[in-house]
Amino acid sequence: MIFASDNWAGASDRIVAALAEEARRIAPAYGGDPLTAAVQDRFCEIFECEVAVFLVGTGTAANALGLSAYCRPGGVVFAHSQAHILVDEANALEFLGGGAKVVGIDGEGGKLTPSALSGAIARHPRAFVLHGQPVAVSLSEITELGQAYTPAEVSAVSAVAKEHGLALHMDGARFAGAVACLGLSPADITWRAGVDVLSFGGTKNGCLAAEAVVFFNPADAHDFPFARQRIGHGFSKARFIAAQFAAYFEDDHWLELARRANAHAARLAAAIHNSRDARLALGPAANEMFAIFRTSLDARLKAAGAVYHPWSPEGLPAAARPGADEVLVRLVTSFQTTDDEVERFAAVLTAV
Repeated sequence: MIFASDNWAGASDRIVAALAEEARRIAPAYGGDPLTAAVQDRFCEIFECEVAVFLVGTGTAANALGLSAYCRPGGVVFAHSQAHILVDEANALEFLGGGAKVVGIDGEGGKLTPSALSGAIARHPRAFVLHGQPVAVSLSEITELGQAYTPAEVSAVSAVAKEHGLALHMDGARFAGAVACLGLSPADITWRAGVDVLSFGGTKNGCLAAEAVVFFNPADAHDFPFARQRIGHGFSKARFIAAQFAAYFEDDHWLELARRANAHAARLAAAIHNSRDARLALGPAANEMFAIFRTSLDARLKAAGAVYHPWSPEGLPAAARPGADEVLVRLVTSFQTTDDEVERFAAVLTAV
C-alpha cells in the first residue's frame, strides 16, 4: 500500500517499449533528430498554438530554467509559501536566475489569490532599489496541497501579474492530472488564461525522466538554449526524452495514465470519508490528498504496511487542522496504484 509519492512509481510499459525501440536506432545528436522535431510539433498541437519547447531531465531544471528566462538583476519571483520552487529545489532558481529571490505568499489550498499577490507586489515598489524588482509569478498546477486552479483563477492572478509587467510561470509537475480532473484543454488553463511559460511534467505520470519547458511566446526563449546547455541539460541523446513524450502523447496515453491515478485517489478519498477515525483535510482534485488520522489509526495503517508521509498543517484552514490526538498526512496515488492496494487500505480504515 504505497501512497508516499507518485515519484515512487515506475514507468508506463508503452513508454519503456518506446525507449527500447529508439535504442536500436542511430539518429543525429542534441535534438537534431526527426523524433524530437515531431514531438515539438505535437506540443504545438496539444496547446493549439505555436510554442517553443525545450526538453530537460528534471522538474527542478524546468522550473529554474523557465523562470530564469525572465530574471533581471535584483529579480523577485512570487510564489505560494509552500511552492516547490521555494521549499524543495535547493535554491535552484536563485542559482540559475542570477540571485533572484523567491518570495512566499500564504494562501489556502496552496493557491495564490489576486489580493494577496497585489499586497506582496506593493511591498516591492519598483522605484525602491533596496527591495529588488519583481519579475515573475509562479503557480503550481496541481498545487502543493492537491488543488487545481481553474482558468478563471489563473486569469485573475495573471491580470495582477500583467498589470505590473510580470511574467506568469506554471509549475506543471502534475499538469496531466489537472487537465484530466478539470476536463478542459491544456490551452484553457495555460496561455488562454495568461500563462507565459509552463514546466510540463512527465516523470510523475509514467515517464522515467522527461520534462519540458514550454514558452507560449517563442520570442521569450531567445537565450534559453544557452542556459540549458550551460547547466548540462542539453542532452546529446535528447531523442530518448523525445521518445518518452512521443509514447506519452500517442492516443492520449498521458491523460489515460492521469485519469487512472485520479480515479484511485477518488476511491481512497471515499474510504477516508467513511472512516470514523479519519477525515479529509483537503480532498483530491487529482491524485494528491491530505487527510487527518487519529494516531491509533495511523499506527494501525503503518503496521499493515501502508506507506505515506506526515505533513505540515501550514496552508490549511484553522478548522481543518489536526487535533491533539491526530496527525495530518499526505497520500498520493499513481497510475501504478492497484485496486487491491486501495481496498486493503480501506479495510484498515473501516475496521472496528
